[in-house]
Amino acid sequence: MRKIIAATFISLDGVMQAPGGPEEDPVGGFKFGGWTFHYFDEVAGAAMDDLFSKPFALLLGRRTYDIFAAYWPYQKDPIADAFNPATKYVATHRPDTLTWQNTHALGPDIIATLRRLKQEDGPDLLIQGSGNLIQTLLANGLIDEIRLMTFPLLLGKGKRLFGDAAMPAAFKLVKSQASTTGVIMATYERAGEIEVGSFVTGKPSDAELERRKNWK
Repeated sequence: MRKIIAATFISLDGVMQAPGGPEEDPVGGFKFGGWTFHYFDEVAGAAMDDLFSKPFALLLGRRTYDIFAAYWPYQKDPIADAFNPATKYVATHRPDTLTWQNTHALGPDIIATLRRLKQEDGPDLLIQGSGNLIQTLLANGLIDEIRLMTFPLLLGKGKRLFGDAAMPAAFKLVKSQASTTGVIMATYERAGEIEVGSFVTGKPSDAELERRKNWK
Protein backbone atom coordinates (compact mmCIF):
# COMPACT_ATOMS: atom_id res chain seq x y z
CA MET A 1 0.00 0.00 0.00
CA ARG A 2 1.33 3.41 -0.97
CA LYS A 3 1.42 6.34 1.43
CA ILE A 4 0.45 9.92 0.71
CA ILE A 5 3.07 12.22 2.21
CA ALA A 6 2.62 15.99 2.49
CA ALA A 7 5.98 17.78 2.73
CA THR A 8 5.58 21.49 3.36
CA PHE A 9 7.45 24.64 4.28
CA ILE A 10 5.40 26.60 6.82
CA SER A 11 5.73 29.76 8.91
CA LEU A 12 4.97 29.88 12.63
CA ASP A 13 1.51 31.26 11.84
CA GLY A 14 0.76 28.54 9.29
CA VAL A 15 1.43 30.32 5.99
CA MET A 16 2.83 28.19 3.15
CA GLN A 17 2.52 30.59 0.21
CA ALA A 18 5.46 31.27 -2.14
CA PRO A 19 8.39 29.96 -0.11
CA GLY A 20 10.72 29.88 -3.11
CA GLY A 21 10.80 33.38 -4.58
CA PRO A 22 9.05 36.76 -5.04
CA GLU A 23 7.43 35.79 -8.37
CA GLU A 24 6.34 32.29 -7.33
CA ASP A 25 2.84 33.13 -6.12
CA PRO A 26 1.99 36.80 -5.48
CA VAL A 27 -1.77 36.07 -5.55
CA GLY A 28 -3.69 38.14 -3.01
CA GLY A 29 -0.92 40.72 -2.80
CA PHE A 30 1.47 38.41 -0.94
CA LYS A 31 4.67 40.40 -0.37
CA PHE A 32 7.07 37.89 1.16
CA GLY A 33 7.75 35.40 -1.62
CA GLY A 34 11.09 33.67 -1.01
CA TRP A 35 10.80 33.75 2.78
CA THR A 36 12.68 30.44 3.22
CA PHE A 37 15.81 31.47 1.30
CA HIS A 38 18.00 32.85 4.08
CA TYR A 39 17.22 29.98 6.48
CA PHE A 40 18.68 27.09 4.52
CA ASP A 41 21.87 25.53 5.87
CA GLU A 42 23.54 22.12 5.59
CA VAL A 43 21.10 20.56 8.07
CA ALA A 44 18.03 21.73 6.15
CA GLY A 45 19.65 20.73 2.89
CA ALA A 46 20.31 17.24 4.22
CA ALA A 47 16.65 16.96 5.24
CA MET A 48 15.61 17.83 1.70
CA ASP A 49 18.06 15.28 0.29
CA ASP A 50 16.54 12.64 2.57
CA LEU A 51 13.03 13.53 1.40
CA PHE A 52 13.96 12.85 -2.22
CA SER A 53 16.29 9.91 -1.58
CA LYS A 54 13.61 7.23 -2.02
CA PRO A 55 11.47 6.64 -5.13
CA PHE A 56 8.34 8.79 -5.22
CA ALA A 57 5.57 10.03 -7.46
CA LEU A 58 4.59 13.68 -7.25
CA LEU A 59 1.04 14.59 -6.26
CA LEU A 60 0.25 18.20 -7.18
CA GLY A 61 -2.52 20.74 -7.27
CA ARG A 62 -2.88 22.65 -10.53
CA ARG A 63 -1.27 25.89 -9.33
CA THR A 64 1.80 24.10 -8.02
CA TYR A 65 1.98 22.02 -11.18
CA ASP A 66 2.04 25.19 -13.28
CA ILE A 67 4.84 26.65 -11.13
CA PHE A 68 6.89 23.45 -11.29
CA ALA A 69 6.28 22.76 -14.99
CA ALA A 70 7.53 26.23 -15.90
CA TYR A 71 10.71 25.78 -13.85
CA TRP A 72 12.03 22.26 -13.23
CA PRO A 73 12.23 20.99 -16.84
CA TYR A 74 14.70 23.80 -17.52
CA GLN A 75 17.00 23.15 -14.56
CA LYS A 76 19.99 20.86 -14.13
CA ASP A 77 20.42 19.97 -10.47
CA PRO A 78 19.64 17.02 -8.17
CA ILE A 79 16.04 18.10 -7.52
CA ALA A 80 15.36 18.52 -11.23
CA ASP A 81 16.94 15.10 -11.80
CA ALA A 82 14.43 13.64 -9.32
CA PHE A 83 11.33 15.62 -10.36
CA ASN A 84 11.54 15.48 -14.15
CA PRO A 85 11.45 11.68 -14.65
CA ALA A 86 9.03 11.08 -11.74
CA THR A 87 5.40 10.25 -12.40
CA LYS A 88 3.18 13.24 -11.62
CA TYR A 89 -0.50 13.10 -10.67
CA VAL A 90 -2.32 16.43 -10.93
CA ALA A 91 -5.69 17.65 -9.71
CA THR A 92 -6.94 19.70 -12.65
CA HIS A 93 -10.00 20.58 -14.70
CA ARG A 94 -7.77 21.09 -17.76
CA PRO A 95 -6.09 17.71 -18.37
CA ASP A 96 -5.37 18.53 -22.02
CA THR A 97 -2.92 21.27 -20.97
CA LEU A 98 -0.58 19.03 -18.95
CA THR A 99 2.71 19.09 -20.87
CA TRP A 100 5.38 18.10 -18.32
CA GLN A 101 6.69 14.60 -19.01
CA ASN A 102 5.07 11.65 -17.22
CA THR A 103 2.10 13.72 -16.00
CA HIS A 104 -1.39 12.28 -15.48
CA ALA A 105 -4.62 14.01 -14.49
CA LEU A 106 -6.41 12.59 -11.46
CA GLY A 107 -9.75 12.89 -13.21
CA PRO A 108 -13.07 14.34 -12.02
CA ASP A 109 -13.15 12.36 -8.76
CA ILE A 110 -9.71 12.88 -7.25
CA ILE A 111 -10.63 11.22 -3.95
CA ALA A 112 -11.72 7.98 -5.61
CA THR A 113 -8.65 8.02 -7.85
CA LEU A 114 -6.30 8.51 -4.91
CA ARG A 115 -7.98 5.80 -2.86
CA ARG A 116 -7.33 3.46 -5.80
CA LEU A 117 -3.73 4.61 -6.27
CA LYS A 118 -2.99 4.08 -2.59
CA GLN A 119 -3.98 0.44 -2.93
CA GLU A 120 -1.67 -0.15 -5.88
CA ASP A 121 1.98 -1.13 -5.80
CA GLY A 122 4.38 1.69 -6.47
CA PRO A 123 6.29 4.53 -4.84
CA ASP A 124 4.74 6.77 -2.23
CA LEU A 125 2.82 9.83 -3.41
CA LEU A 126 4.66 13.01 -2.36
CA ILE A 127 2.78 16.29 -2.19
CA GLN A 128 4.77 19.48 -2.73
CA GLY A 129 3.05 22.83 -2.21
CA SER A 130 -0.57 22.34 -3.32
CA GLY A 131 -2.31 23.83 -0.29
CA ASN A 132 -5.85 23.44 -1.63
CA LEU A 133 -5.22 19.81 -2.51
CA ILE A 134 -3.74 19.13 0.93
CA GLN A 135 -6.82 20.59 2.61
CA THR A 136 -9.08 18.42 0.45
CA LEU A 137 -7.11 15.31 1.35
CA LEU A 138 -7.05 16.20 5.06
CA ALA A 139 -10.83 16.58 4.93
CA ASN A 140 -11.04 13.03 3.60
CA GLY A 141 -8.44 11.47 5.89
CA LEU A 142 -6.10 10.55 3.05
CA ILE A 143 -2.76 11.95 4.23
CA ASP A 144 -0.66 9.34 6.01
CA GLU A 145 2.42 11.39 6.84
CA ILE A 146 3.15 15.10 7.26
CA ARG A 147 6.69 16.44 7.00
CA LEU A 148 6.88 20.04 8.14
CA MET A 149 9.76 22.44 7.95
CA THR A 150 8.66 25.24 10.28
CA PHE A 151 10.48 28.54 9.82
CA PRO A 152 10.82 31.12 12.62
CA LEU A 153 8.71 33.76 10.89
CA LEU A 154 5.28 35.34 11.22
CA LEU A 155 3.98 36.18 7.75
CA GLY A 156 0.47 37.36 8.59
CA LYS A 157 -1.62 37.34 5.43
CA GLY A 158 -1.15 34.42 3.06
CA LYS A 159 -2.34 30.98 2.00
CA ARG A 160 -2.36 28.59 4.95
CA LEU A 161 -1.67 24.91 5.23
CA PHE A 162 -4.50 23.93 7.58
CA GLY A 163 -8.16 24.92 7.23
CA ASP A 164 -11.21 24.18 9.33
CA ALA A 165 -12.39 21.15 7.34
CA ALA A 166 -9.65 18.65 8.27
CA MET A 167 -10.92 15.28 9.47
CA PRO A 168 -9.96 15.05 13.17
CA ALA A 169 -7.09 12.59 13.64
CA ALA A 170 -4.10 11.99 15.89
CA PHE A 171 -0.55 11.99 14.57
CA LYS A 172 2.65 10.87 16.27
CA LEU A 173 6.03 12.57 16.00
CA VAL A 174 8.51 10.05 14.56
CA LYS A 175 11.46 12.31 13.77
CA SER A 176 12.57 15.86 14.54
CA GLN A 177 15.64 18.06 14.33
CA ALA A 178 16.54 21.74 14.15
CA SER A 179 18.74 23.62 11.73
CA THR A 180 21.35 26.16 12.80
CA THR A 181 18.97 28.89 11.63
CA GLY A 182 16.05 27.77 13.78
CA VAL A 183 14.07 25.74 11.26
CA ILE A 184 12.26 22.85 12.95
CA MET A 185 11.99 19.75 10.78
CA ALA A 186 9.42 17.27 12.02
CA THR A 187 7.83 14.14 10.60
CA TYR A 188 4.39 13.05 11.80
CA GLU A 189 2.61 9.78 11.02
CA ARG A 190 -1.10 9.10 11.37
CA ALA A 191 -1.88 7.51 14.74
CA GLY A 192 -5.60 6.77 14.88
CA GLU A 193 -8.39 8.67 16.56
CA ILE A 194 -8.19 11.62 18.96
CA GLU A 195 -8.44 10.64 22.62
CA VAL A 196 -9.75 13.24 25.05
CA GLY A 197 -9.49 13.55 28.82
CA SER A 198 -9.77 16.09 31.60
CA PHE A 199 -7.46 17.55 34.25
CA VAL A 200 -10.49 18.59 36.31
CA THR A 201 -11.08 16.53 39.45
CA GLY A 202 -13.81 16.64 42.04
CA LYS A 203 -17.28 18.09 41.89
CA PRO A 204 -17.64 21.25 39.76
CA SER A 205 -18.53 24.45 41.58
CA ASP A 206 -21.83 26.25 41.07
CA ALA A 207 -19.88 28.95 39.19
CA GLU A 208 -18.41 26.32 36.87
CA LEU A 209 -21.85 24.80 36.23
CA GLU A 210 -23.19 28.25 35.38
CA ARG A 211 -20.26 28.89 33.04
CA ARG A 212 -20.90 25.63 31.21
CA LYS A 213 -24.56 26.49 30.80
CA ASN A 214 -23.78 29.95 29.41
CA TRP A 215 -21.13 28.72 27.01
CA LYS A 216 -23.29 26.19 25.18
